[in-house]
Amino acid sequence: MSKNSLKEIRESLMMSKAELARKANISPITITRIEQGMPCRMETKRKIILALGYKISDKKKVFGD
Repeated sequence: MSKNSLKEIRESLMMSKAELARKANISPITITRIEQGMPCRMETKRKIILALGYKISDKKKVFGD
């Protein structure tokens, strides 16, 4: 399992999983899985990064890879 900072970042923005999922146009279940360290597609990462208000160049801050 790869460690990512999604949960910490999402919580620091006072954003619920449902809210992030809605903004990123993906399911809350997917957010949960990613926060647990499960792999996801590059496209999904891109949607999440943008939904958090980050730039694509900030992906290491969120996903650490």
